[in-house]
Amino acid sequence: MNATNTPTACTTASPAGPVDRPGEPGVILCLRTADGPLVHTHTGSASLELGAPSGENTAFNVGSVAKQITAYLCIRTARDGLLALDRPVRDILPRFRIPDVTVGDLIQHRGGIRDAETLLSLAGFRDLDHYTADDLLQLAYRQRHRAVQPDRFMYSNTGYLLLAEVLSQVHGAGLQQVAEQQVFAPLGMASARFKTDPRDVIPGAAASYQSAGGGWQHQQRPVTLPGPGSLWCTAADLDRWLGHLWDNWSESADDRLPYERHVGYRPSDHQPFTYGPGLYADTRPGQVAVFHYGHEQGFSAAAHLTRAGLRIICLSNHAGIAADHVAAVALAELARAPGADLTKLLHLSLRRQPGPPPTISDRSDADTPHTPLGTYSCDEVPGTLRLTRSESSLYLWRRGTRDRLTRTGAATYAANGYTLTVPTAPASDSAPTPDSFILDLDRAPGLHYRRRTD
Repeated sequence: MNATNTPTACTTASPAGPVDRPGEPGVILCLRTADGPLVHTHTGSASLELGAPSGENTAFNVGSVAKQITAYLCIRTARDGLLALDRPVRDILPRFRIPDVTVGDLIQHRGGIRDAETLLSLAGFRDLDHYTADDLLQLAYRQRHRAVQPDRFMYSNTGYLLLAEVLSQVHGAGLQQVAEQQVFAPLGMASARFKTDPRDVIPGAAASYQSAGGGWQHQQRPVTLPGPGSLWCTAADLDRWLGHLWDNWSESADDRLPYERHVGYRPSDHQPFTYGPGLYADTRPGQVAVFHYGHEQGFSAAAHLTRAGLRIICLSNHAGIAADHVAAVALAELARAPGADLTKLLHLSLRRQPGPPPTISDRSDADTPHTPLGTYSCDEVPGTLRLTRSESSLYLWRRGTRDRLTRTGAATYAANGYTLTVPTAPASDSAPTPDSFILDLDRAPGLHYRRRTD
């Protein structure tokens, strides 16, 4: 079923009753069977300042859940003859420098594109600095080579930002305009909007919060990116989208996954799940489903659709409550007891939330002097990094802060979510500093840094 066909009806949500957690941010959990009404339950507030409760009309930032809509727009554009999914990206975006990366590669996270937001900290940006999609695109356009081998999966938000730019070039309109015309309006998703400016007003929008020192702290930053990280919508509108997805899937005459005839599903970063058109897929017997999760600036979202037509949607504006965890607990309990009460499921999932990871703070050498060892730069990232030594330990400086490097191998060091590899193994941490090193961040590996001589 195309998005221009009659939209799936969204039965008025049947509340299962709120979970009482006054004075805290909120969570919404929704469920719909293939032939049943949308049932929802919720807890907490959309706005702590105003005491406004979360509800079916509250809009949340759904983060990477929007990748499936971005991928669908690419498929639809290809179906309309305006775009070939095997076309090299640089044919459409001349400033893109990596050869042989196709539109389909970006959809499947197989383009080897380093995540530009990960690179921001190396480029000198701090957590509260404002940046735009253009800033991230400039980082994408600096990249000259794939960060991983061709055809290898590497999750990249920047790949989907490039897809938004591809759609904009092909249609001569921004992502929001294309999505409104081809998806949101036809499906009746009245609340859905790709927010392109941090000053835009989203009616009924929740704010996101993190627990801090006995109170609460806002998690949103003055940043808005057109693309996969900026879709705001209500649970009811996300249900409308999953209804469209289910209609397409149920009309399939074979066992293919949604849109598999256009974009195949391949092994992903989370085994045994595969990844296709903006969707992870579980193909295990008896568990066949497609899904995606999103985490963005204190918000989290989960959208899950099974082959039998069961939809689970969870939205959270509480940074300490992960929507994907709530959805996973609910699905596990429903598999064990299909008629389980939704409010009880939410209670259970909130009790089973994992605790926050331990914070590690190394202040033992806070006042010891540091000896400068060198300043380093990388052609693919603006800005510089510095190495220093203090009491036989090495430190990497970025954004004006230092990370202590822990030696993990003959020539490798680790700190704060990344690995540094020197060309040859030093005899000790006090040995001469290398002229170059390779920095591997989680979603931005293979950055070659060389010592500056100026």
